[in-house]
Amino acid sequence: MPLTTNFENSIREAREDSSGEEERESSDGGSLAAIDLDEVETEGGVAASGEDPVVNEKDEPVTWMSLPHKRQLLVLTLSRLSEPLVQTSLQAYMFYQLKSFDENLSDATIASQAGMLAAGFTGAQFLTAMMWGRISDSDRGGRKMVIMIGLSGTAISVLGFGFSKKFYQAMFFRTIGGALNGNVGVMRTMISEIVREKKYQSRAFLLLPMTFNVGVIIGPILGGLLADPAGSYPKYFGNIAWLKKYPYAAPNILSACFLFLAMLGIFFGLEEACGSLTLESIRHREDMGMKIVRKVSELFRPRRSSEYEHSYAAVPGTPTDLELSPPKSRRKVIPRWKKKLPFRRIFTYNVICTLIAHSLMATHLGTFNNLWYVFLSTPVAPPSTRRKLPFVFTGGLGMPPRDVGFAMAVLGVIGICMQLFIYPVVNARLGTVKSWRIFLAAFPIAYILVPYLSVVPSRSPAPAEKDGFLVWISLCVVLFIQVMGRTFALPATTILVNNASPHPSVLGTMHGIAQSMSSASRTIGPALGGKLYGIGLKGGVVGAVFWGLSGVAVVNCVASHFVKEGDGHEIILEGDEEE
Repeated sequence: MPLTTNFENSIREAREDSSGEEERESSDGGSLAAIDLDEVETEGGVAASGEDPVVNEKDEPVTWMSLPHKRQLLVLTLSRLSEPLVQTSLQAYMFYQLKSFDENLSDATIASQAGMLAAGFTGAQFLTAMMWGRISDSDRGGRKMVIMIGLSGTAISVLGFGFSKKFYQAMFFRTIGGALNGNVGVMRTMISEIVREKKYQSRAFLLLPMTFNVGVIIGPILGGLLADPAGSYPKYFGNIAWLKKYPYAAPNILSACFLFLAMLGIFFGLEEACGSLTLESIRHREDMGMKIVRKVSELFRPRRSSEYEHSYAAVPGTPTDLELSPPKSRRKVIPRWKKKLPFRRIFTYNVICTLIAHSLMATHLGTFNNLWYVFLSTPVAPPSTRRKLPFVFTGGLGMPPRDVGFAMAVLGVIGICMQLFIYPVVNARLGTVKSWRIFLAAFPIAYILVPYLSVVPSRSPAPAEKDGFLVWISLCVVLFIQVMGRTFALPATTILVNNASPHPSVLGTMHGIAQSMSSASRTIGPALGGKLYGIGLKGGVVGAVFWGLSGVAVVNCVASHFVKEGDGHEIILEGDEEE
């Protein structure tokens, strides 16, 4: 009897808790749609009965460990890591791979071709990014499907690029990679849906730029070490025929493996319902990857001992434990937004100003990233070349792929250190908009100084590559200024684009538009920049294109003063429910 009485008491308490949840759900007008079980559970178990875990978190200091949905954020950031790792790996040896297509091409022509390759990738992204954003917002698509397509498309692209023997083949595969990849906008959308409180945004939106810097550290080093292994390590790979025929295939095969692992992580680890709070049909759709994980975990889950199974008997007429605690994937979720904002109403004044500033920054950042590795690889000008400082001089640093990879890794190390230790503190003190406007001023300074690295005295005389303590110190100083601006500007711009969205129902579309405009800017910028770099190299004024970038960065600084931080819900539609 005591056992039966205790069981009846536990059933009664569970019923009272369940009815309390239903009352809160109806009174909150659907606000439970934004609360996942992971938020209600603490690190040590389920939160105490009657306590509101969201309210309790308000007084806690914001740290990296206090971010909600850490497991989902980890899956997103690791999958995002594969893409910058791939892109920066290509940049370490692209100049030399293009040179291998035709040894007779001049350095100026190679620089133009490198700009065209970058433009092919981003141009295709421009044409398709908005489409992927709309698909990610639709009931038939979803965030997870779009990310999977993006990763698989990038894998196909890098394999084709690695085995290319002609420029048009390389151009084709880079274009394919851009057309199938709209992941940046979709991942930003998911982060904004997973992390809804503004106090967490400065750290949450820093995760993607941080993974970019990790990729900048690892990717160029791997690309530089694995490029042309038969020529670089003849003792070990000199007799392997396919490596001699396809000298730049090895780093691309490794990149494809990283992308495949990222696809597995998304398929088995990413919960569509965790991000798609506005898509009721997707939240109720059974996720095949998560179903497989659940089935496999059940096989290894320890079963209850038979001793305990036969010690208790359910009281007739009472619900079972499964009825009291329905599976998380089948919980009824009230849709947050009953109506979706029409596409024509997205472009408010603040949206337009934010997108213009975002596009200007993408223009000079994308152009610099493309020109930087070309400048590092460009041969040093011979001593007989005419030089008249401060404007008339030419040549690059003449670094081989391994040194190019190391120089680019320096950029990543500086960036990730600032993102981890400096950005959160400064952003908390100054705020998103103010810190963004201040640190945009770092870009014009960096771009003015970059070309002067070619005239820094070197330990080895020209035309040997630039080396020595003074060269590397100067390079680190210039990179520090550029990375300082990028560290504060990139996450701040993402936050501003996210919060400028006039309605939560078009958040994915908003990020798709932003990525599309960014891709357009990164198409025009590198293509034009590569052409102007070649002209300046021939004309003896290699710094002209960098000084032009400085002018674009100044315009970006001016445009930033027309931007204000929105709240993500500027337009109120009929039926919208208060959070």
